[in-house]
Amino acid sequence: MVSHAMRVHQRCHDRSTVVWIPSPFTHCSLGTEGKMAPKTPMRCLRVEGTDIVDADGKQVILKGCATGGHTNMENFITGYPGHENEMRKAMLEVLGQEKYDFFFDKVCSVAPSSTTGHGLTPVKFLEYFFTPSDARFLASLGLNCIRIPINYHHFLDDHNPGIIKQEGFKLIDRIVDACAAEGLYTIIDMHTFPGGQNQGWHSDAGIHKALFWDFKVFQNSMTDLWVEIAKHYKNNTWVAGYNPMNEPADPDHTALQAWYKRVEKAIREVDPDHILFLDGNTYAMDFTGFKEVLPNCVYAIHDYASFGFPAGEPYVGSPEQKESLQKTYERKVQFMKEKGVPIWNGEFGPVYASPGDENYEKVNQQRYDLLGQQLKIYKKDEISWSIWLYKDIGFQGMVHASADSAYIKLGRDDSAVKHIYEPVIAHFKEAILPEHINKRYPQVWKIEGHIHRVLRETLMSEILCWEYASYFEGKTLEELDELAGSFKLENCVKREGLNEILRRDAEGRTA
Repeated sequence: MVSHAMRVHQRCHDRSTVVWIPSPFTHCSLGTEGKMAPKTPMRCLRVEGTDIVDADGKQVILKGCATGGHTNMENFITGYPGHENEMRKAMLEVLGQEKYDFFFDKVCSVAPSSTTGHGLTPVKFLEYFFTPSDARFLASLGLNCIRIPINYHHFLDDHNPGIIKQEGFKLIDRIVDACAAEGLYTIIDMHTFPGGQNQGWHSDAGIHKALFWDFKVFQNSMTDLWVEIAKHYKNNTWVAGYNPMNEPADPDHTALQAWYKRVEKAIREVDPDHILFLDGNTYAMDFTGFKEVLPNCVYAIHDYASFGFPAGEPYVGSPEQKESLQKTYERKVQFMKEKGVPIWNGEFGPVYASPGDENYEKVNQQRYDLLGQQLKIYKKDEISWSIWLYKDIGFQGMVHASADSAYIKLGRDDSAVKHIYEPVIAHFKEAILPEHINKRYPQVWKIEGHIHRVLRETLMSEILCWEYASYFEGKTLEELDELAGSFKLENCVKREGLNEILRRDAEGRTA
């Protein structure tokens, strides 16, 4: 017997000949629920030329998804306004410490409450969002690697940055171990940084500038954190590697390369074996500032397609659209092909319409067709990938909270504020010269993106965090447990169209 089929290519003398072989991890012992557990890999995955290879030198193509919204919460994934750290502060103010700890993330015991009379286990959101059942489901699709986005606050306290919080390791270990039990590799991704490594909300800085690049103390702190993470996982061969920084956006295009060299050296001193997965600059889309490759490193793009979003042109599979997808991909991977190093697409994937949206079935089929075309591109080049994302409130996930769940019924959507930004955008375009308005980095956002980032995602969202928190006011522990339980796999809806596409790709089928 073997574990789920991990997709490994065995190279023949003719590189055009590819043979699918089963997972090299034979079952050797009884795991949970009485099933045979996969054997631990003999050594870490490593880079060999343009390939990632296992202990036997066989090519491994990593195919998986990210657990975004879990150990790094994001507004559109779990349905709150603004930034995680602001939302958590507002929630603490409303809930008080005991209930806050119960709902979120303290590894401790909650005493019986006079409100409920029950002593319930804490860490409800973090516990329910990803469990062994989730790992089992992902393995059943034929996936073989899970990317774990992390908020640095799980390890560092900004008021005492020299102390590493051990609770962070307990949290990540739980995910790594659950995945390993199903024969799934993991990639540890640092998704947020002090000051922000990019200008986006998902860096959790609460501002629209990337100040990480301006403060050496921030860079020192995160280099030291990566050393501790590498020490912790250096002997864990189920960890495929480390993704030191998600979507960097260094305006000068030089500081990123310097930090990559520094953190690579620091990690190698304590862990010489694990692969580093290095994102390109400007949200993993730009390698023009990269001049050299670092040893045992895979270089990572993020390959979102405009056809997959409401503002983009609907995808109909025209020759022009297919050519556009190919050209965009080729531009992003030019550096890797020139240098002869492996490629990892760390994020991609369309968003999906909801049943209440107009023509939602047609829209979603177009998005599925787009995804299928992208996977054909990646298959041709035999690159590894990780789709964004696994679980959310119904926007992009492979599974999502049900519309009937307690959590989804809790608040309101953004329909009341969507219309107010267009006049502001129009005014900027009228009042400012094009050569000035288009100078602001990142230029790919255009002025529309920058206005939304400052006014909507920063100012308005910060204020709306208090409204979001107010929905939890007066909730009992049992009610909080039900809200967090909305993200349990058994309570979620599976997006079967998406999951079938991923399953077919894992099995080597195209239809």
